[in-house]
Amino acid sequence: MTSGPHTAEQPTLNKDVPWDSFDPGAYIGNNYLDMKAVDEEIVSRVRDHFSARLRGSGRVLAGIDVGAGPNLYPSLAMLPWCKHITLLEWSANNVQYLLDQCPDYDGHWEQFWKVLREDQAYRGFDPKAYFRRAAEPVQGSLFDLCRKDPQWDVGTMFFVAESITESLEEFRRGVSCFMHVLRPGAPFAAAFMEHSEGYRVGDLEFPATYEIDTTEVLTAFQEFAHIDKKDVHRMADVGHLVRHGHTGMILVCGRRKE
Repeated sequence: MTSGPHTAEQPTLNKDVPWDSFDPGAYIGNNYLDMKAVDEEIVSRVRDHFSARLRGSGRVLAGIDVGAGPNLYPSLAMLPWCKHITLLEWSANNVQYLLDQCPDYDGHWEQFWKVLREDQAYRGFDPKAYFRRAAEPVQGSLFDLCRKDPQWDVGTMFFVAESITESLEEFRRGVSCFMHVLRPGAPFAAAFMEHSEGYRVGDLEFPATYEIDTTEVLTAFQEFAHIDKKDVHRMADVGHLVRHGHTGMILVCGRRKE
């Protein structure tokens, strides 16, 4: 399942993919056992964005990480301000991984927490204890969010909307569903692979939306979000090939329109 210049006439849609066969161990082994420079940059920028927007809020907010998968750093980035964090995930294997991580997450996530702790907001508490009490893995679809009321105060979506389909229309719908459930003014962070042709996890290939670039990402958000130019980051020198043919990563930090 690849996309891009040689895409078949009918793109692979999200419903066509065997998500319950996704291998979280293989995905982590290729992406998160050792923190890559691009992830360190992403974590740092998201940390600074949330700290600036949420300073003084107290730990009372409801957060959501959409398409959480086997990646804890987005939820860890929301931890100082959130009493409850929904880890929304569709794959049964990934939901089980998240459930297993809640009591005592694996040691390799400490390197990401170390980067977060460079900001004062992330110090002075036990992140594992906070995560244990706050995080709730929930099996559900990104697209189902469009039928829910806005109910979350802060949100993240990392490498999801462009990594579940070859369809640009589905990508755009995914972004809109994520934004739909954020309350007015809610800060958010979202990251995307630029021009990914798909990706392998273990023995399986998964689809991606090839057309993604900064212009397409900002177009998808423009109806829903306030985004300053300084809060759009394209990282081209990824230093590690994590997707077929991808040319970089795009991070968007902003807030939901009032």
